Amino acid sequence: MKGIILAGGTASRMRPLTDITNKHLLPVGRIPMIYHPIAKFKAAGLTDILIVTGRDHMGHMVQQLGSGHQFGVQFTFKVQDRPGGIAEALGLARGFAAGESVAVHLGDNIFEDEIVDFVREFKQDGEKGAMIFLKEVPDPERFGVAEIEGESVVRIVEKPKEPKSNLAVTGLYFYESSVFEIVPKLIPSARGELEITDVNNHFVRAGKMRFHRIAGYWSDAGTFESWRRANELAWDKDYSGLFRKE
Repeated sequence: MKGIILAGGTASRMRPLTDITNKHLLPVGRIPMIYHPIAKFKAAGLTDILIVTGRDHMGHMVQQLGSGHQFGVQFTFKVQDRPGGIAEALGLARGFAAGESVAVHLGDNIFEDEIVDFVREFKQDGEKGAMIFLKEVPDPERFGVAEIEGESVVRIVEKPKEPKSNLAVTGLYFYESSVFEIVPKLIPSARGELEITDVNNHFVRAGKMRFHRIAGYWSDAGTFESWRRANELAWDKDYSGLFRKE
């Protein structure tokens, strides 16, 4: 199983800060934002990690992260030439995955929970199908929302006007290798992007989607308001033991 961190996009909602650098290099707590998913992957034993980012600030990303040596991991970098959606960015990882399953982490999502037990479960189950991670939120209309019946996901609706649950789909996904056959068949949404919700609903319809509800805090950091909240939540998080000091 390999790790993929998606750290592209224009981050227009956080200008002017993102005029000069990639959003994922802004601080959350006491470390750059992108260090959080790196730490989660490393703690779960996923040390072969692809970073997908945009053209404008790729140099900043490589300069900050390097080869991965200081983190005890190995980085590969891939450029997403235009902001074509999360699913398009995922599709760029096909060669990197090389037939293995993948854990996909949006670079601006901050989780309290460790993922090592989820990774272990996915591997023990043969790395088949897909797994998503849900969190109850007060404003589900802002997110992809999962509709649950018993222990099954029956549908995921992107930013519904009248949500049928308050379970937001967070920015962490596990996929079997067949996900790279799905992405090229997607139809762009009204905003011209390939949507990760469409990928997830493919697995839902095939009866191959599992889920977990996460217990700890979760926040994205894509707006000034959510970035502030993420900083407050993660301020005391100490990842110093996970990173080598050169």
